[in-house]
Amino acid sequence: MNIALLGYGRMGQTIEKIAEDRGHKIGLKVDKNEDFSLKNIDVAIDFSIPEAALNNISTCLNNNVPVVSGTTGWLDHYQEMTQLCKKNNGAFLYASNFSVGVNIFFELNKQLAKMMQHVAGYNVSMEEIHHIHKLDAPSGTAISLAEGIMEHSDNTGWVLDKKGKEKITINAVREGEIPGTHRISYDSKIDEINIEHKAHSREGFALGAVIAAEWLQDKSGVYSMKDVLGL
Repeated sequence: MNIALLGYGRMGQTIEKIAEDRGHKIGLKVDKNEDFSLKNIDVAIDFSIPEAALNNISTCLNNNVPVVSGTTGWLDHYQEMTQLCKKNNGAFLYASNFSVGVNIFFELNKQLAKMMQHVAGYNVSMEEIHHIHKLDAPSGTAISLAEGIMEHSDNTGWVLDKKGKEKITINAVREGEIPGTHRISYDSKIDEINIEHKAHSREGFALGAVIAAEWLQDKSGVYSMKDVLGL
């Protein structure tokens, strides 16, 4: 495949290496919020910044180029992009996290929430830890985890770094060069239940994004990593 990298920060550079190792070419690199040409591009992978994501995704969809996006912080416009995709009969895949392990963790989180749904005395909270360069908080992965809990609980939303009635508390920590850690805790007066996913490097995220791009080529519609992995 001839791939466009929309966003050429640390993740974009890791994706480039993995894509080339898998026999693909990088036909375009966009590092700023700018206009670009998608001539001869087979698929685009967007790991940019929230301010650039909408332009990147819509440009791809308006040029019939399948686009995979892992950029967070723009999801207030997600429905707008899915409607544009359907209007243009395009292909769009968004995931808050492309790691195979994290997507398994998403399903484990839902199963635990379902089991805890009718057990009294436990309060659920979450901690997410990332490197100091991550701009958004909480992470898109943390929001996805919170939504999974909300499907099977009385919690109606989440709050950042504080407690709220019928809300999931998400504590966001930014320190060092940590790739990403997410911990779900169910705490009671007598014990505590924890599940955790800890990334050791960015390579798992990057590999998942390339696998998603390979899968998306020649398809139309709106997809997620659940579709790619058959979860």
